[in-house]
Amino acid sequence: PSAEEMMEAGKGLWSLIQDQILGMKWLKDAVGAGLTAMGTDISSRLGGSVHFFIYDIIKITILLCTLIFLISYIQSYFPPERSKRILGRFHGLGARIAAALLGTVTPFCSCSSIPLFMGFTGAGLPLGVTFSFLISSPMVDLGSLVLLTSIFGVKIAAVYVLLGLFVAVIEKLHMEAEVEEFIRMAGRVDLEGPALTVRDRLAYARDQVESTFKKVFPYILAGVGIGAVIHNWIPGEWIETALGSGNPFGVVLAVLVGVPMYADIFGTIPVAEALLAKGAQLGTIL
Repeated sequence: PSAEEMMEAGKGLWSLIQDQILGMKWLKDAVGAGLTAMGTDISSRLGGSVHFFIYDIIKITILLCTLIFLISYIQSYFPPERSKRILGRFHGLGARIAAALLGTVTPFCSCSSIPLFMGFTGAGLPLGVTFSFLISSPMVDLGSLVLLTSIFGVKIAAVYVLLGLFVAVIEKLHMEAEVEEFIRMAGRVDLEGPALTVRDRLAYARDQVESTFKKVFPYILAGVGIGAVIHNWIPGEWIETALGSGNPFGVVLAVLVGVPMYADIFGTIPVAEALLAKGAQLGTIL
């Protein structure tokens, strides 16, 4: 085959992965067919909302549980003490990059990342390095990358992740003097945890799926519910007026609305998906 044919075949394969595996278009069709068989008109506002809600809940649940399991299994090889030692080997910009990358494979919210941040700081790592970890951890993770890819495509997902890592790496807050003394005086005991078997790691990953999903699922329900309302009940003209290219303050408005909405990214992505479908600008949504 020629290079052109190989390129087309590659595009077709990636389209299949993005649409059918990550995007689960087959699931959307199956849910739509099931609702239609039950007498629901999915082209109506109410039927469309129900269709959007059921499809997105199932899709996000499948992706989320699969990703949490895989990431947690990998994470079992990087307990806090080992992570401290790894970061301690780097200096300057390299240390910031390593910390930001480490943040992408840690738990999903800042509530989980702050204890690790405190441990790293107490262990004597530079505050700038630990801040790179703290910024990256809730903002960029493999789960959000896959979910963003399934909805917005690989280019937008890659830009989001790269910009998130960039923000984490260039952090220059100079807040060393603001760290509480009890953090600095924390013990620096470097205990080696017991060796884990494959069965132990699988059990750990399973437990992480259960505990994390319980924490995240309410946000998913809320986010998909809001997305379903936006998708089928709010006129597109309203969204375009508030968040479209015609409003020069659209980005500012989106930031002000987003700040108090401390929600898990898995709950906010369905809202972003619905806003994009209604005509909001991509930059404003991100």
